[in-house]
Amino acid sequence: MKKINVLLSTFFGYGYLTKIPGTVTSGVTTVFIYIAYEILGYTDLKFSIIFFIILFFYSFYAVKDSESEFKNKDPRQIVIDEVLGQSMPLILLLYLNQNNQINISIEIYYILSFVFFRFFDILKPFPVSYFDKNHKNYFGIIMDDIMAGLYSMILIYLISLKF
Repeated sequence: MKKINVLLSTFFGYGYLTKIPGTVTSGVTTVFIYIAYEILGYTDLKFSIIFFIILFFYSFYAVKDSESEFKNKDPRQIVIDEVLGQSMPLILLLYLNQNNQINISIEIYYILSFVFFRFFDILKPFPVSYFDKNHKNYFGIIMDDIMAGLYSMILIYLISLKF
């Protein structure tokens, strides 16, 4: 089971990339979801939300189980948190698109979702920084990216209102 948890925590090995594994994983997540939603036409919002919730809760277990495989408290190899955080504004895009609240090119929204998430994940404004600094464990690893995803969702939503 530990091997499966390490595989999930490293997002099938993307976490082992030597350069910017978090950014690459966020980009791969964005492209994967774009293909699923926009090219393949997968538009089941309810399933997307349920899958996200299951992955969110399982990730706590997977990351906790995987932490011992790595040397530090917040291993850069663990990138499932980027998948979760990046998925949040992308699931919002599916909702906005289904409710005709997308008034500029959908591709621009995807790019903005990626840029916003990486911005908040790297800059770590409060409460992102709170989880990053005060919870040096599986909980903090995941929750700082969830907060960055939440900030990204807010900005994406505000942009959908403006245009």
